[in-house]
Amino acid sequence: MNVNPRRHLVWDWNGTLIDDLSLVIRATNVVFASVGGPTITPDEHRRGFRRPISEYYADVLGRPVSTDEFAVLNDLFHTAYQAGLPCQLTRDAREALAAWPGTQSLLSMWFHDELLVEVEGHRLTSYFSRIDGVRRPLEGAIDHKGPYLAKHLAALGVDGSEVVMIGDTVDDAHAAASVGAGCVLYAGGFTDIEQLRATGAPVARTLREAVELARDGV
Repeated sequence: MNVNPRRHLVWDWNGTLIDDLSLVIRATNVVFASVGGPTITPDEHRRGFRRPISEYYADVLGRPVSTDEFAVLNDLFHTAYQAGLPCQLTRDAREALAAWPGTQSLLSMWFHDELLVEVEGHRLTSYFSRIDGVRRPLEGAIDHKGPYLAKHLAALGVDGSEVVMIGDTVDDAHAAASVGAGCVLYAGGFTDIEQLRATGAPVARTLREAVELARDGV
């Protein structure tokens, strides 16, 4: 009988455990309106969103977005997003968390201090052996998740070969691959399902299904 070596599960937060797509769309449209850009729909966001976010903004606006301008737009997004909190958990988030037999942690590209408040507000802190967001002051640009995941696992003392990640973006799949971890992608978040499938990672329509796939071995 094969034993799944993936004993530790790393969760994504935004778009995965938390159902915040509607709030993200509202905040993103505040950003675009501030510079005369278009109003996007959820489907357009799910097809176009990617990291670095500055490149996504540039695609939508049809022009380059400088580092300085992105810093301003990112602050504007943050303010609009914070004004819309709290969001509900994804429908089966608690069930999925309870279904994993090993250890679990949380890694988000959201700001660390605010992430801790939101996780505690939903009474989920006890599920996680570690919670990491992006710490301020920022160390460079917030672009890809891979380096953050490597630091997260180093702090946990866990090797990538022992890890499976559940997230909702192509960047989550790339981050997992960069450390030798497995990955299951959730189709109910920020990214179009065909883009998720194109990564080659298994794709789940519910978080409980994602955990089942992770338990089966990826």
